[in-house]
Amino acid sequence: MYNSVQQFITSLDITTISEERKKALEVFIRFIAEKIKNKETVNLNFICTHNSRRSHFSQIWAQTIADYLSLKNVNSYSGGTEATAVYSSVLKTFEHVGFSVGHLSEEKNPFYFLKFSEDALPILSFSKVYNHAFNPKKNFVSVMTCSQANEACPFVPGAEVRIPFTFEDPKISDGKKEEFEKYLEKSREIANDLLYVFTKAKELSE
Repeated sequence: MYNSVQQFITSLDITTISEERKKALEVFIRFIAEKIKNKETVNLNFICTHNSRRSHFSQIWAQTIADYLSLKNVNSYSGGTEATAVYSSVLKTFEHVGFSVGHLSEEKNPFYFLKFSEDALPILSFSKVYNHAFNPKKNFVSVMTCSQANEACPFVPGAEVRIPFTFEDPKISDGKKEEFEKYLEKSREIANDLLYVFTKAKELSE
């Protein structure tokens, strides 16, 4: 793993997570722990309305933190109730942390790849609907990262379970002078929650 990415993860502090938030994450933790304990593949599909911000933060950090904790057979995906494009400030925050970010296309909905390590496979990032052919059709958990998607998708075909993992939308800062700072904060918040989820799931599975 790149040193800068590893340093960012080690700078996270899961003790800052409130008891209320920890309680909200229990179902997510137990689902992953059970999969790990049974040596089953963990397929996570993070779903948001436009698949442009929170779901990508979640997908990329989940895959990265699973690798950091040496958790095998964890596959992270993302989707939306509609496809738009990955928002530029999301990619900038990952570059700031130390990810290698590259373009695969320059269309209206570009394809990007992100690497947190020279050895790991790159993470493909583009906006798509949650049931896109790229995503799993069965044996996965749908993780709802925004309340709008949570309400708009009462049923996700093929999902074993549907888990809320909601965050406020950093979009409210778009075009303002504090935009990049707010995206960095959201990235850290999501990464911190996922570090807690995977750490506790690993402990429960041992």
